[in-house]
Amino acid sequence: MATSTPNLECRMYEARYPEVDQAVMIQVKDIADMGAYVSLLEYNNIEGMILFSELSRRRIRSVSSLIRVGRQEPVMVLRVDKEKGYIDLSKRRVSEEDIQACEERYNKSKLVHSIMRHVAETMQMDLEDLYIHVGWPLYRKYGHAFEAFKLIVTDPDSILDSLTREVKEIGPDGQELTKTIPALSEDVKDALVKNIRRRMTPQPLKISADVEMKCFQFDGVLHIKEAMRKAEAAGNADCPVKIKLVAPPLYVLTTQTLNKEQGISVLNAAIKACTEAIESKKGKLGVKEAPRAVSEHEDKRHLEQFTKLALDNEEVDGDDEDEEDTGMGEIDVENANVGITE
Repeated sequence: MATSTPNLECRMYEARYPEVDQAVMIQVKDIADMGAYVSLLEYNNIEGMILFSELSRRRIRSVSSLIRVGRQEPVMVLRVDKEKGYIDLSKRRVSEEDIQACEERYNKSKLVHSIMRHVAETMQMDLEDLYIHVGWPLYRKYGHAFEAFKLIVTDPDSILDSLTREVKEIGPDGQELTKTIPALSEDVKDALVKNIRRRMTPQPLKISADVEMKCFQFDGVLHIKEAMRKAEAAGNADCPVKIKLVAPPLYVLTTQTLNKEQGISVLNAAIKACTEAIESKKGKLGVKEAPRAVSEHEDKRHLEQFTKLALDNEEVDGDDEDEEDTGMGEIDVENANVGITE
């Protein structure tokens, strides 16, 4: 199984090509006259193409605003010609649900691939050989090798000792025999378990909620500041709460936790504490988006929307320097001396 010059290039999954109507993670390599050439990151960087007509459902004003060289993102598989190696892809047909599912799968697969590649390199093995005897059997049995790796952290023997491989041997009578042996030697198994335990640390989830908070009383900005403090005080060591101004009157509450239900519960408690505090000063708080776990893609899109809101708000604020203070200026809850940005 070991070679002097191991091949460390291999696809992540047993299938050599993706299925039609499957969302896959790609990286843009080149923009041509008719579309963009991309690499399918989960399939050992085989080439695919996105025609310009498959970039957006709307009229394209600027290709560069929709797709850029180097960008990684999920797209939908339209056609696969296995004989010619052609793969046609679409960006406009991939839904938000497809994007989220693809990102979650890819992040898991990327971690598995990184561990497998490191073990293969360290033990001087072909990466595909390691996938054939360990990775892909675990994908088949557990749905994703990532799920098996999580179990290996605490119980490696029950997972890995069940994997076997067949080898050919010549018996005493000179006849060829098929013998079943463990899929991994003890040294390779030890290296794999050590790498999994080092890399498979729990990843915290980001929980987020959006609220609108207003207070038109005198010193309203101070009342909002105090309400923000009450919200953050509702957090704990496992789920610390942060609340930040996006653009008056919009605020976002966030926490990071290993337990999704606990994180949502803590943010709900923070919203309740904040509501009680601001209403006691005749202010008002409304929930725009209830607490929910957000993916990397959603968080990025959220930030872009909030940035636009903040910029739009700055333009409006600049129209009238004598505008009455409503107590909802830019608040930094961590700096008690800063209340309103002029």
